[in-house]
Amino acid sequence: MAAPNKSLSTALNARTIGSGNETIVLSHGFGTDQSIWYKIIPLLAENYSLVLFDWPFSGAVKDKNIYDHAKYTSYEPYADDLITLLDEMNLKDVTFIGHSMSAMIGCIASTKRPELIKRLILVTASPRYINIDDYIGGFEKSDIEQLISTIESHHEKWVSVYPSIAVDPNDAVSVDKFQNCLKNMDAEVAASLAKAVFYSDYRKILENVETPCTIIQSSNDVAVPLSVGHYLEKKIKGVSTLEFIDMTGHFPQLTAHLKLVEVLKGVVGIGSAAE
Repeated sequence: MAAPNKSLSTALNARTIGSGNETIVLSHGFGTDQSIWYKIIPLLAENYSLVLFDWPFSGAVKDKNIYDHAKYTSYEPYADDLITLLDEMNLKDVTFIGHSMSAMIGCIASTKRPELIKRLILVTASPRYINIDDYIGGFEKSDIEQLISTIESHHEKWVSVYPSIAVDPNDAVSVDKFQNCLKNMDAEVAASLAKAVFYSDYRKILENVETPCTIIQSSNDVAVPLSVGHYLEKKIKGVSTLEFIDMTGHFPQLTAHLKLVEVLKGVVGIGSAAE
């Protein structure tokens, strides 16, 4: 945990970029840090106030003791961290953009403190990765078990191979970007985090999410099949819309950033930020 005299927002490298009446929180996902948004930051900072931070698992967080393996076994502690961060920064009524695991974290936080988040934008989100009954999450349990085993036993090999699976392999710069983020993350943390993410099941939380949502899915994402986007749209209680970006991979902020920004500006609107 962070030292008593050190705020969580400081420990998580929270910062604000840009200006505007509209505040957008950019929350990164598995294995990355806030730098994963580098392509879209200058395009959004012209009109909006952007809040960025690093999750405790991130290699960019200097205090390695902040990641407690016994604590971060589910998304709930992350949601509590998000709430604490927003409170410390005196923020409410924000637009929360959550990539990958952060999407579900934002959903959980919105059910706990609805006044903090007025709009959820869920980017390549999944409430569950493992297939079960009539739900298609994209993986069999044995697939996930093999993935975890590889992270634990052959971490360096996993770091060298996984990025070209998760990111469009034709975009070498973006593959390298994700790979460098993975390299910066502690090997034991990577294994612990992977278990929390890939064994998660947050389908039931969706019926409690009343905050308006925009679901942004990749048209070809090995981690999140198209059916998951339709599932989210159907199960989320609040008003939700589904947008597909024609691209390959799990990282539209890297490989299809102009398309992503176009969708984001269409959802948030520029007028409210520039008034």
